[in-house]
Amino acid sequence: MVYGDTINILGLDWARIHFVENYGMAWGTEFGGKTGKLFLTFFRVTAVIGIIYWLMTSIKKGASQLLLFAIPLILAGAIGNIIDSVFYGILFDAPRGTVATMFAEVGYAPIFHGRVVDMFYFPFIEHGTFPSWIPFIGDTHFTFFNGIFNVADFAISVGVGILIVFNKKIFPKETTSEDASAPTETA
Repeated sequence: MVYGDTINILGLDWARIHFVENYGMAWGTEFGGKTGKLFLTFFRVTAVIGIIYWLMTSIKKGASQLLLFAIPLILAGAIGNIIDSVFYGILFDAPRGTVATMFAEVGYAPIFHGRVVDMFYFPFIEHGTFPSWIPFIGDTHFTFFNGIFNVADFAISVGVGILIVFNKKIFPKETTSEDASAPTETA
C-alpha cells in the first residue's frame, strides 16, 4: 500500500485498513524530536525487560492463568512496536506516492528512530457534530473513535483490559493472620 491508502474491510465504511506511520506514542504523541524518539525507544526496551521479569516471577509464584495470559499479550505487543521503532527506518525507504522499498540501500531513518506502522481504523461516526447547546464544543465536528492502531497496540490493550476487568481475581487480597482472627459481623 502507498502511505495514506485506505481499504474498506468487507465493504464496511466504518472498518478500514488505513496505512499510516506513527512517529511517537499513542495517537502520534511526540516529544523532544530525535532525542525524544531515542528516549522513547530505550524506555520501551526497559519496559520490555521489566515485563519479562514480571512474567518470570509470576510463573514461579504460580500466578493466575489470567495473569499468565495478559502479561504475554502486553509483552508481545511491546516487542512488536519496538521492532518497528528500531528497525523499520533502516529497512525501508520513505517515498510518498509509491510503495516503499524493503531492504533499500538507504533507509528513511537511522536505527532506533523508525516509525511504527498503524493500520486499523474504525471511525464508527466519522462526520458527527456536537449539539449547539453543549458549551465550548457545540456545533463542532468530531469523529467517534479516530485512533488508528496495529496488532501490537491491540494486544497491549487486550492485556491491560484483562488486568483491569479481572483485577480482583488476578490479584486477590492476601489474608493475614489478623484478618482470619477478626470477628465477623452477622446481621
